[in-house]
Parts: sequence; structure tokens; C-alpha cells
Amino acid sequence: MAEHFDVIIVGSGAGGGTLAHTLAPSGKRILLLERGNFLPRELDNWDPRPVFVDGKYISPETWYDADGKAFQPQVHYFVGGATKLYGAALYRLRPEDFGELQHADGLSPAWPVSFEEFEPWYTKAEWLYQVHGEHGEDPTEGHYSKQYPWPAVSHEPRVQQISDALQEGGYHPFHAPCGILLDEADRLRSLCIRCSTCDGYPCLVHAKADAETIAVRPLLDQANVTLLVNAEVEHLETDPAGRTVTRVQVSRDGAREFYEGDVVVLAAGAANTAKILLRSASDRHPGGLANGSDQVGRNYMYHNSKAVVALGKEANDTVFQKTLALNDFYLAGDGRDWPLGNIQMLGKSNAMAMKGEEPKLTKLAPRMSLEEVARHAVDFWLTTEDLPRPDNRVTVDSDGHVHLAYTATNDAEADGLYHELRKILNHVGMASHHVLDKNFYMKMDVAVAGVAHQAGTCRFGADPATSVLDVDCKAHEVDNLYVVDTSIFPSIGAVNPALTAMANAIRVGEHLLSRMA
Repeated sequence: MAEHFDVIIVGSGAGGGTLAHTLAPSGKRILLLERGNFLPRELDNWDPRPVFVDGKYISPETWYDADGKAFQPQVHYFVGGATKLYGAALYRLRPEDFGELQHADGLSPAWPVSFEEFEPWYTKAEWLYQVHGEHGEDPTEGHYSKQYPWPAVSHEPRVQQISDALQEGGYHPFHAPCGILLDEADRLRSLCIRCSTCDGYPCLVHAKADAETIAVRPLLDQANVTLLVNAEVEHLETDPAGRTVTRVQVSRDGAREFYEGDVVVLAAGAANTAKILLRSASDRHPGGLANGSDQVGRNYMYHNSKAVVALGKEANDTVFQKTLALNDFYLAGDGRDWPLGNIQMLGKSNAMAMKGEEPKLTKLAPRMSLEEVARHAVDFWLTTEDLPRPDNRVTVDSDGHVHLAYTATNDAEADGLYHELRKILNHVGMASHHVLDKNFYMKMDVAVAGVAHQAGTCRFGADPATSVLDVDCKAHEVDNLYVVDTSIFPSIGAVNPALTAMANAIRVGEHLLSRMA
């Protein structure tokens, strides 16, 4: 007899971990299944060689591109999911992102909920994840019902110079929303020591507001919550009618186990949630579970992004650099035909990280010269919206391997945003020719390996013919199956997706509490 739970949640990241945190106070029996283990706390967490050169925390699994070429995706399987190595940049989508937006390469579809309807859960997520910021600075951000729980992280001198210069140039820089456990007014209360190893690194002192630290770890001593690690979900079984998931098949430490739940929620990431549904095909669901619309796995998105190093004559001794952002080009207007996207600052470059990101370019460079280059570097991350295309999709072969077919969209917009950055550099004292590409998330053999912001594949909507899930993120075709990760996104916008996934998980959690009451 399989063990029975009220709710089974697959994945412990921004979606699954936050959902578990929302449901736990109800007393319902919750099983949280995580295919990875706890990320070890060790000095390597803060060392760029194991993190960037060796790729120590990247999963060794193999995916395949549209031509069947093998590649190693930059995915991380730990308690806390992808948030364990994210940059803790917790942005809201803009109000316009919830409606239709015309882009250079096509239409970005509307969400089935409006920004105004969704906003209360953004506020709840910001307070749960202890976000630092200043609502009201960015003209594009839309309505907010409550100020951030913590004041914006202050700029260090070089970043403050850049912010001042941008304002003098007529731009509208704002403090980037950061999820870090920092109290600048009382250093003794801070876990965060405001170091340079937030972006792309694990946090040795648990000072990053990731899903493990904020949502999962506080539940581990609660009798109604069970966390199983090294537990990869392989298959979902249904009743003969195909309307109810009856058992979850798990591979754990080499053994096969089964669990039953009144409600089953997938939060394994856009690729792996689609993989589980496609592998759960049956007579009632021949194309994959909940896939009568043929939309499972389709509409994969992960942003058209570029990381850029700008080099200035002035040394940049900033430690925590991710405090500044700019949305002046986020939407069309002011002579721009299309939205271009978001500009934000990245974690500070260092010599070893540069060797990991550009091994061929830096192979013969002496470390001391790279360190001098890194000291003068100012790092930017440019994000342009990627459009949902049906042929950008996840499929699964007979051996269970993920195949990812992907072609980027909106390259013209991404080029336009890069052009605007080059103009901006004139206002901050850096000549436009001192710019280098920095392949921060795409250093593997093929571009599709950079899957940090993956989304789509199981979008939610009112029409079962064009979506997988309803407005509450329940599968149209299965009565007890939900999805709460970034799979549900009909469009991805041009900012980091983590906060939206967290907010939606709280929203769906409150719906489930009502359903189970």
C-alpha cells in the first residue's frame, strides 16, 4: 500500500517550496519530493574556480538539441531548486506584460489574469522573501499595495556615480529589488555580509533569500511536512477514467517507490514538468498526461539575454554590484517601434570567473592581467522578451531523455537594447568601444544550454484548446493535478521570472486551501 498524503509537491524551488510554505500551516499532510539533495555548505560555494570553471554545482545530465546533439544543460537540482544559485533579483512583471504586446517577431500573448488581479500576491511574495527595494522609483512598475519590507540596498560609490550620471542624462535608474538577508542599519542582525558572490554562486552563510532558506527549511521540523531528497518523479498514474492522479512513481536512491495524494502539484521546472507529463502518457492520455491540447512541452521560452562587461579607466572596487537597474527601454515609445527590455547590473567580475565564462579567450592571459581587467569592469545584464513559439518545445525520447528544440526570437530588439547600452556608457564615463560580450549563462557547447530562465511548456488560460491549465493552474483534463512553476507562463516578459513564480505559488496555495477546507 502506497503512503497517502493530502498534497504531493514535485520540486522544492521558487514554485514548489513556496507552495509548501503556504500550505503547511493548514496542518494538511504534505509530501515534498526533490530530485536533488541539500547543496553542501563548503568553501567552494564562494570560490569562482569550482563554480564557474569546474561547474561543480551543475547537473551532469545530458539533454539533446533539435539536431540530436548532446549538451549539458545549466540546471541545478538541490533543495531550493534553481534559486540556490540565482542572483536573487526579484522583479515584478510590468502591467503591460499581462496584456498583449506587439514585438518585432510577433505577438506576446496576454495572461488570463490582469496585473491588478495578480498584484496582491506580488506583495505577499516580496514580504515572504524579504525583498529590498523602493517602490515608486521605476516609472514602468505599476500599482503597488505595500512598500517593500526592507529599504533598497544602498549603492556603493562607483555604482552611485553611474546612477547619478544616468539621472543627469535624463534616464530613470532605480534600485534593483534584491532578495538578501541584509540589515544595513544593524550589521549584527545581518546574515548577508554583502559580498560579491551572490550572482551565480551558492551562499555559504544562507543569507540569500532562496526557496530552501526562506520556504523549505522552516518546515523541516513540522510533523505534517515530509521532505524526500534524491527522489526523482518518473511517472504519474491515473484512475481508469484518466481524471484523477492516483499514484506518483518515484525513483529514490536506486529503488522505485509509490506515493498517493489527494492533490498532486508539479513544480519541477519548465523542461522537467513537461517531461513528467509526457512520460505519463496512457490510453486516456495518449499524447501525455493533460495534453489533449497538444500544448505540453510547447512554447518554451528562456529570454534573449546578453551579459556585458564594460571597461572604464576608473577602477571599480564595488563589492555588491547588483543594486542598479533601468527600464527606460522596456516598452515601445520615444521613437522605438518595439519593446527592448531591461538593463540591470550583474555580480562583479573576477579573473577566475572570466576564465570560466570565456576559457578560449582567456586561456593564455596571465591571471594578474585578468585581475586588473576585472578591477576596471562594470557588469551589465540585458534581457529582452522571448516569444512563445509552438515549435520551441520540449519532447522526450523512449529512454526518457529531454530534447529541446529552440530558436531565439526578437534578436532585433536584443540588438537595439545593446545599442542603447552603448549610448548609456557615454554618460557613465566609459568609451563605447570598451565593451566585451560575457557569456555568463551560455558557456556550454550550444546556446540552448543556458536554461536559467526557462518558462512556458504548460501555460495556463481559459481555453482548454490552447492551454494546459485553467486560471487556477489546475490541469483542464485532470481534476487533482496542478502546476506552479514557470511552466505556466503564457509569456515571459523581460525581467527575472522568480518573483512571479513565487507569487503565483502563493496564489494557487490559497486556492488549494479553499478547495481542501
